[in-house]
Amino acid sequence: MTQWEETRRRPVLPWYLAALVWPVAALALPIYQPWALGATAVLSAAVGLAAARLCPARLVRRQVPCTTGDAEADRLLTDIAGRLDALGALNGAIPDPELSRQMDRMEAAGRAILEELRRAPDKAPQLDRFARYYLPEAVKIMSAYARLQRVQGPNADGMRQEVLDTAGTIAQAFENQLDALYSAEALDLSTDIEVLESILKSQNLAD
Repeated sequence: MTQWEETRRRPVLPWYLAALVWPVAALALPIYQPWALGATAVLSAAVGLAAARLCPARLVRRQVPCTTGDAEADRLLTDIAGRLDALGALNGAIPDPELSRQMDRMEAAGRAILEELRRAPDKAPQLDRFARYYLPEAVKIMSAYARLQRVQGPNADGMRQEVLDTAGTIAQAFENQLDALYSAEALDLSTDIEVLESILKSQNLAD
């Protein structure tokens, strides 16, 4: 998983302009004399300050790895974040408003799970099944639905309807996993997600 780091970067142009004053002044003034040396120094500082006002510092944002100090938690953070990004991209490609609403629930719960894991990396073992199976399968099912939008026929219609009927159960399972993290209780998602597994097996949505 990555996070954004913001830094302010000052431009180098003011320094170059201030330095340029010295060779130019050396051509016009007897810079070896104290008064000329002082005048050049004042002029150089004035040029540098004026240029700094015209060229303010830039805010630079870059992505940096988010580490918790726990290798397993960091692995899960990266894996879950990537799959949630994929889920969000699929949501943007699926026009059905009800399915999109359920996918919003899935992603919101998933993002909250990430924040809790980042805060408490010792909870990583509770998320192993969620990260290895439930979240990847949810992404796979939604990917299949997105592909089925271009397919016509009773079988495709039936598969799309099954995904629509199942989306709420998947979203609830994600929210239950989040609740389990906050309550520090182990949660078996098998019952909540049983219908998801049924779709995978009966409709060949899984590899």
